[in-house]
Amino acid sequence: MKLALFDLDHTLLPIDSDYAWGEFTIALGWTDPVEFAAKNDEFYAHYQAGTLDIHDYVRFATEAFRLQGPDKAARAHARFMQEVVMPAIRTEALALIDKHREAGDRLVIITATNEFVTRPIAEALGVRELIAVELTRGADGWFTGEINGVPSIREGKVQRLQQWLQAQGLDWRDVDSTFYSDSSNDLPLLKRVNHPVATNPDAKLRATALEQGWPILELFSQQ
Repeated sequence: MKLALFDLDHTLLPIDSDYAWGEFTIALGWTDPVEFAAKNDEFYAHYQAGTLDIHDYVRFATEAFRLQGPDKAARAHARFMQEVVMPAIRTEALALIDKHREAGDRLVIITATNEFVTRPIAEALGVRELIAVELTRGADGWFTGEINGVPSIREGKVQRLQQWLQAQGLDWRDVDSTFYSDSSNDLPLLKRVNHPVATNPDAKLRATALEQGWPILELFSQQ
């Protein structure tokens, strides 16, 4: 089976959806603008540096919408999709996805952003399979702020994809895998797949791609 794997933020989207959602909650008045922005920027810097504590970050990033409850959170996310995400979806990204779909490849988005933020985005991109940070639900069925299972970040993406393959009755030997990512955080999975593609790469990933002879795709030439 041919498997086309895509990171999401800065790979298929020219924005970071998790960071943008945080900014959106500020605009909604759900968080203190100064305090939240400072903390959000700090976490984002840690992500770029590869030092993010994903558990601390998820508690922080989900708190604003968790406090609002399911209905209000869902309505806000629908606005977020309309006002922020949909205008950011580029024809280049859709064309890349369509190329693999037309070739008969199995499409999977694999992201370090949580499922609440990303599932509607994956649907908008026309990708049914999503591996994201899963969130634990409490007795009331609403999210608790804790992570369920292995977080899909750094080496965790390799583990989560292994779990996904096993659920399909497959192993690495059974797939010819291509992975598109912008981030050096994704080097563990990029090194594991058959065809790594550094896509809009950060400086560290660009250097690694040049050293390894990996293809470099500048998907957003105007980014």
